[in-house]
Amino acid sequence: MSLSIGIVGLPNVGKSTLFEAITKKQVERSNYPFCTIDPNVGVVAVPDKRVDELVELTNSAKKVYTIVEFVDIAGLVKGASKGEGLGNKFLANIREVNAIIYVLRCFENEKIINTQSSVDILRDKEILDMEMIVKDLDAVEKRIQSLEKDAKTGDKEIIKELEALKRAESFLGDERLLIEQDWDKDEKRCLNKYQFLTLKPRLYLLNGEEKDISENVLQVFEKNNWRFVFIDVLAEFEAMEFKPEERASLGLPIDLRLDVLIKESYELLDLITFFTTGPDETRAWTLKRGATAPQAGGVIHSDFENCFIKADVINSQELINVCGFVKAKEKGLINTVGKGYIVQDGDVIEIKAGA
Repeated sequence: MSLSIGIVGLPNVGKSTLFEAITKKQVERSNYPFCTIDPNVGVVAVPDKRVDELVELTNSAKKVYTIVEFVDIAGLVKGASKGEGLGNKFLANIREVNAIIYVLRCFENEKIINTQSSVDILRDKEILDMEMIVKDLDAVEKRIQSLEKDAKTGDKEIIKELEALKRAESFLGDERLLIEQDWDKDEKRCLNKYQFLTLKPRLYLLNGEEKDISENVLQVFEKNNWRFVFIDVLAEFEAMEFKPEERASLGLPIDLRLDVLIKESYELLDLITFFTTGPDETRAWTLKRGATAPQAGGVIHSDFENCFIKADVINSQELINVCGFVKAKEKGLINTVGKGYIVQDGDVIEIKAGA
């Protein structure tokens, strides 16, 4: 299951430095076959101590973490929605990612030119929002014109889609992001196929230190439930060169905030992790929250979903606590589940499938 996060921002906000830090951290690509990566894509492992513990428990010869692809999207300027700068490339690239990280400049630094008149987090966020809103509104209006002709046939599906698009048009016309509105299941299904920019989940990276941001701005973020993380991107980039003990002696951050960003990005799309483990390999797998055991099997191999019979499941921490499968079986901790089982984050699963 591929997960890609687009990094967006205005010029000189730290976007390129963030991507350089991510690229330094990227995993060995040879572990992921058929993965042709463009120069602007960094593949990063999702930190997970459970993988390391399971490797030690089952003496696995190989370990594989789940991954996130970070896409460094061409910089945005005001007017991108109308083709200014590299606007068309910028907006086209966003359509291809699952979620977006806004890099917002919080720091004052005279050596780094600010293309805006001042440091203003909320204004910069609004510029990014508005360019995407304008582009989506244009796409919605064109699609509505086309569907209004088709709706005259009385096709219920077309009428349903048209109604969803008209609601979207109303929200966009009011300069509101589609992701922040309430949609029922059918509306989401209709809208998702268009890859609207403002329908993608967002995470806000506040580039600077907490002291750089006013309490009023933080209150706005919290009031609107905008998910955000603080990272001093330049300090993070410099700190990556050193081991933790070396960072401490140099006054650099001991714990890398980039790991927090990776985890937050992974959770942004409401994903969970399950595991397979044994002497050959321990591997973490990505799954949408609420998915069933057969769907988990399908992530491992398509035949496992189609030919699913049952699965043996145990929580990874329980397995570690009792020191392995033998003790887990003795204590009755391994559950045999059927097709209706909802996979939980941290499950260790062994799929039983027929021919």
